[in-house]
Amino acid sequence: MLRVLLVEDEPAIADTLVYALETECFEVTHVLTGTDALAAFARQPFDLVVLDIGLPDMTGLDVCRHLRASHSVPILFLTARDAEMDRILGLELGGDDYVTKPFSPREIVARVRAILRRANPPSGLEPAGSPSRAAPTTPPLFQHDAAAMRIHCHGTPLDLTAHEYKLLLVLLAKPGRVFTRDQLLDQAWEDPGAVTDRTIDAHIKSIRAKIRGTHPGAEEAIQTRRGLGYLLSEI
Repeated sequence: MLRVLLVEDEPAIADTLVYALETECFEVTHVLTGTDALAAFARQPFDLVVLDIGLPDMTGLDVCRHLRASHSVPILFLTARDAEMDRILGLELGGDDYVTKPFSPREIVARVRAILRRANPPSGLEPAGSPSRAAPTTPPLFQHDAAAMRIHCHGTPLDLTAHEYKLLLVLLAKPGRVFTRDQLLDQAWEDPGAVTDRTIDAHIKSIRAKIRGTHPGAEEAIQTRRGLGYLLSEI
């Protein structure tokens, strides 16, 4: 049985999520604070952490920093904040996904399963503590230098504007996921209401051109789903 550590200080939300996850056959350990979360993780391994950002003793971002110092466990952030930089910082610190409150328990379960599918081998989900299996790897097409806030394509830095950088960062965080134009506006613009969804089209065109200028053909990694939005192919 896969083990989930739930770090949430609001009892009503926690009870709902514990019920939803246990109904789907996850073993759930629930704690209220960041300190308790780190102590629980020190006692036993978990397959995934569902982590609220707004905790009473420290932020979920601080908990993530501590965990990332020695663990690669997948982390799903829960947040009441909808600020752009909170979302970007959470992903840069190593978060695998985030959900903004209010949310449905069914959505959380679906996202947990999606994260675990990406994090585990194709042969199936393996329980916490299972020995990892080495697999041949190839250098990724894109590399993100969070400290310098630069994105490289095959090792060459892309000359991106601030919004192009944020937009590409959103796509990089979820390879294979289709983002609608509205979702991209919400995540990459501080005031999405001040621009139109066609702004996304213009920025995507510019990003592709800059990628093509660095490595012709690599721009095809950003794909258009007609009538839906854009995604970064999993290459």
